[in-house]
Amino acid sequence: MMEPTQSEMNILSNGKSHDVGGDVGVPVKTWPEEDQNGTPAVRFDDPDGGLENEGFLPSADGKKPIRFTDFEGKTSFGMSVFNLGNAIMGSGILGLAYAMANTGILLFWFLLTAVALLSSYSIHLLLKSSGIVGIRAYEQLGYRAFGTPGKMAAGIAITLQNIGAMSSYLYIVKSELPLVIQAFLKADPNSDLWYLNGNYLVIMVSASIILPLALMKQLGYLGYTSGFSLSCMVFFLSAVTYKKFQIPCPFEDYAANSTAVHPSLNVSSHGHEYSNGLVHEDDDAHCSPRLFTINSQTAYTIPILAFAFVCHPEVLPIYTELRNPTKKKMQKVSNISILVMYTMYFLAALFGYLTFYDNVEPELLHTYSRIDPYDTLILCVRVAVLTAVTLTVPIVLFPVRRAIQQMLFPTKSFSWLRHIAIAGVLLTLINLLVIFAPNILGIFGIIGATSAPCLIFIFPAVFYIRIVPKDDEPMTSVSKILAVCFAALGVLFMVMSLSFIIIDWTTGGGMAAGGH
Repeated sequence: MMEPTQSEMNILSNGKSHDVGGDVGVPVKTWPEEDQNGTPAVRFDDPDGGLENEGFLPSADGKKPIRFTDFEGKTSFGMSVFNLGNAIMGSGILGLAYAMANTGILLFWFLLTAVALLSSYSIHLLLKSSGIVGIRAYEQLGYRAFGTPGKMAAGIAITLQNIGAMSSYLYIVKSELPLVIQAFLKADPNSDLWYLNGNYLVIMVSASIILPLALMKQLGYLGYTSGFSLSCMVFFLSAVTYKKFQIPCPFEDYAANSTAVHPSLNVSSHGHEYSNGLVHEDDDAHCSPRLFTINSQTAYTIPILAFAFVCHPEVLPIYTELRNPTKKKMQKVSNISILVMYTMYFLAALFGYLTFYDNVEPELLHTYSRIDPYDTLILCVRVAVLTAVTLTVPIVLFPVRRAIQQMLFPTKSFSWLRHIAIAGVLLTLINLLVIFAPNILGIFGIIGATSAPCLIFIFPAVFYIRIVPKDDEPMTSVSKILAVCFAALGVLFMVMSLSFIIIDWTTGGGMAAGGH
């Protein structure tokens, strides 16, 4: 194991140097001491107070900062389940119906179940590694296992993953907000009005709503939006379920129906023929569910699923805040949260797929707009989803900023200039990605195929192998062998996913999805 550098030892929250290499054993809880100024000093061997309790923004002069984790140990079991569930839930739910259409119900169920179980196991590895060294920060687990390279790798993976998440959220704002405004104002969808341009709107939302929230000094101030965001997604699931029993198959396309005054006009779209607004298909073939299917878009399914279940950067902070925390209790929190989100994911995918079958689009809400862009319920769903994803972006940005500061400025005291600059640069970069990305699959596919395997499979396994002492679990033990296999599975998954996506793009399949 690499010896810590002086700069790494100095990042302890009380400003005192500490030899990390001497604390390999299980930490023992001790009461905080007081320094000469009467400020409580946090002991590293305190599992509720060491390096894992370093604030998001270190303070100057070695004084104890006001930390978000000062609320540790006060969160109930039920609220912890809610918080982790909200961390898991993301905009990936909007693409799951499309994933099911390209895998079939049974294959989708098998893949979703496998990813959920593997996510639960990887959380087990993280919690055990955390308990051994008393560290509850993903980047610092990486440092403890591999030194600075490990910390950098974890920080980069978290940065890429959360940038992908924020990009997907803002992509929804870009694609859905113009439709909402258009429905409210009954505007012509073909007009060139600036307030119907998604590129302008996503920039305005980022500057007027997301940036001010992201500039708050403490992440805890944003916790009040979590429950409301998740409730919006529950409303989305309820509406998708209800619409399954309201929309016939084949359905009437709104755009084609508007040309019904010209009976001779037939519009071909996606291989189907439209006439007088009715989709003329092989009803038996296109309105029947498929249990198993593989096509050029199947390669996107696993990355989308993996991206939807990534919550690992948030597991350890939630563990820190759990009342009377134990590894067993936190594992139970994780299992229940994953089970609840697993159920919501499957139901949203199932009812979305059974509504449109092969006609479902990569972004589910766009499919509903093909039927009636002025539908009141769908309009309310769009508003709910837009509200949820907009309020989630600042929360996701905080871990990225912390990872960047730990990688680039580990010993620097808090600076408003740096605090604001990092947020501004991140939002600018993400807006450029959203404006120029051809479709949401490019975001889910590439990010899910790279950073998600690292955070779910590879890092938890290799950290576990390096951190757990060989005297307790030798490399020939069942636990270490399983961890090695788990890491190998992550590498295989990453290589296969990237290979499928590259092949699909070179043959034109990946870009074709953008016009689906």
